[in-house]
Amino acid sequence: MKWASAISEENDLAAALEECAAKVTSELGPDSPASLVVVFASATYNEASADVPRILGERFPDAMIFGCSGAGIIGDAREIEQQPAVALTVGHLPGVETKPFRMISDELPSPDEPPDAWSDLLNVSPDDKPQFLVLMDPFSMAGEGLLSGLDYAYPSATKVGGLTSGSGLPGGHALFLGNDVYRDGAIGIALTGDIVVETVVAQGCRPIGELKRITKAERNLLMELDGERAMDYLRDMFGRLSPEDQNLVGNNLFLGIAMDPQLELEDVNAGDFLIRNLIGTDQENGYVAIGELLREGQLAQFHIRDASTSSEDLQRQLTRYMETSGEASPVGALMFQCNGRGKYLYGKENHDSDLFTEMLGSIPLGGFFCNGEIGQVSGTTYLHGYTSSFALFKARA
Repeated sequence: MKWASAISEENDLAAALEECAAKVTSELGPDSPASLVVVFASATYNEASADVPRILGERFPDAMIFGCSGAGIIGDAREIEQQPAVALTVGHLPGVETKPFRMISDELPSPDEPPDAWSDLLNVSPDDKPQFLVLMDPFSMAGEGLLSGLDYAYPSATKVGGLTSGSGLPGGHALFLGNDVYRDGAIGIALTGDIVVETVVAQGCRPIGELKRITKAERNLLMELDGERAMDYLRDMFGRLSPEDQNLVGNNLFLGIAMDPQLELEDVNAGDFLIRNLIGTDQENGYVAIGELLREGQLAQFHIRDASTSSEDLQRQLTRYMETSGEASPVGALMFQCNGRGKYLYGKENHDSDLFTEMLGSIPLGGFFCNGEIGQVSGTTYLHGYTSSFALFKARA
């Protein structure tokens, strides 16, 4: 297995694609033809993006084309935001089959249908041990329904990806799959055979206050933590924070929910939390509304976010990955990074890419800035915000 990545800032889309194609072809070499071409193109190219599959199909006739448009583009471990750019991340994948699929919301099996309904729709068997790359249009796709269905049908499979970005209008995004360009729905690739896709999900937060157990909740309403009204605990916790953290609470307060029901208080780590927004409060009853369904008995802790916290969390998650991933190093990677990160959060370009390269080495890395990021927490797949979600590729052998 071999990967290469390139990025171009040419204003002409065809010229940008040719520049990237020449570079990755040279890096792969004549004995390593491309099997998978992952392409991310700036949304500023607009209608010209319709030519992407044709141009790449002529350059890589035996490869599967997969990708989308984005507000910011990542290639060769560089991040180009809010200006024209194209990136190719290309894999030579002997012993690997790439099975494409395309879905729209109306075609999703109902929750009452068996797992076979999903495997029949995707033409992918769980017995093949697939790993999934998924891209969606944020205007037209029922993202949570798709991800929960994939988890239902393929519980042991990795799922990672992102939501297209760069356009504020329905139909303004592009999804590239094979010879086609789609303007709605979702596309995906099921990778089977001699490949492992490992993930890192950095949600960019740090905990404040104490880890508590939810003792009363109804749907998304957090009512009690360890028997205390949620708002009462929140006020008390706020009074014990430093002035710096109190300032962050105003606009950057979240709830982290430990999604593994088997975890005890002493076993919870930062990567075990699903981070969700606070969306309202009921001062009279002492409730807090959360952007996630809650269950009594779950462990939860409030979190805050800023540039320093996001950087520290990414470093922590990459460290955890290196400590648990085994001796074999990944040979290629994709990063699905939130539009809210990048230079607007950190005040400089390439922060997440630079930290990834500093810690894991010069691995070919591509990706894009997303409207939402797909990644797993405690074995369940979620749509995230403010996150960097990585796919790291290794040969299974």
